[in-house]
Amino acid sequence: MPRHDANEFTTSDLSEQEMYKLMIGSVVPRPIAWVSSKSKDGVLNLAPFSFFTVASRNPPTLLISIGPGVGEREGTVKDTLTNIREIGEYVINMVSEPLGEAMHRSSANVGPQKNEFELAGVTPKPCKSVDVPAVLEAPIAFELKLDRIIPVGGDHLVLGIVERVQLDSAAYAGNYKTAVDSWKPLANLADDFARLTSAFPLGPGNR
Repeated sequence: MPRHDANEFTTSDLSEQEMYKLMIGSVVPRPIAWVSSKSKDGVLNLAPFSFFTVASRNPPTLLISIGPGVGEREGTVKDTLTNIREIGEYVINMVSEPLGEAMHRSSANVGPQKNEFELAGVTPKPCKSVDVPAVLEAPIAFELKLDRIIPVGGDHLVLGIVERVQLDSAAYAGNYKTAVDSWKPLANLADDFARLTSAFPLGPGNR
């Protein structure tokens, strides 16, 4: 229960940017979907998104939310959204701590003809279920086919069905579990990033 002296903000009194800052600073930590896609001309794209979660277990579906272009590309559609719409296939690569700088480089606002695998300094790895490469250096990659795109305000929810999961041997703990302490996921904290501390249980769960 909020204290009597708690700060309160009414949406109608705030600008879009002010409410956005409150949300991304409160809904933390967030996992990072490092999305690889390909244009209809074959140009590879790689971009991080932290509005990302599991949407369904059956069919296995992942959700990312893609906003409009920002900065010098304000008012445009992001290349990732265009590519997914046109090709219908993409890959969500999970970001480990050692890949943080490469991931950050790929967030730059560059034109659609720029190969962002090269910009990030990572290696494209051919996939078996989709015609889009994964990031070779990523510990986990989900190969997805587009299910649907749902407009929400100025953003778009992209739902993709998982066709195949790639797991580095060091990231796999057996029995279909990942070794989180080994692959060291990176989390988003608004303008900053964070590593996870050692996991601990709070009681019986689905193990």
